[in-house]
Amino acid sequence: MESERFDVNHTLVQLTMVLKLQQLKRNELPSLSYGNLEDYLMDSLWRNGLPASLHEAADEILSVKASDIVRFLSQKAVLDGSRQNLEDFRDVIGGDM
Repeated sequence: MESERFDVNHTLVQLTMVLKLQQLKRNELPSLSYGNLEDYLMDSLWRNGLPASLHEAADEILSVKASDIVRFLSQKAVLDGSRQNLEDFRDVIGGDM
């Protein structure tokens, strides 16, 4: 029997993600979104390969720490900001440019 791969599009993985998201929002990161968690999993935790089984995926999701997500989102914000034009920050900087 061929081994099934699990990613963020699998229903049971999504359920585990929602449970972890609620825990993180309740305890440490009230403004965290589902998309933030999904980005962290795909772009950081699983960037070198998806888990081979459902229990591995669930274990990895449930082991996610708030500090890992904060670090990932901070790095992502810096990279995204470096790719933008100064004009894109007009509303933040204010004044004439």
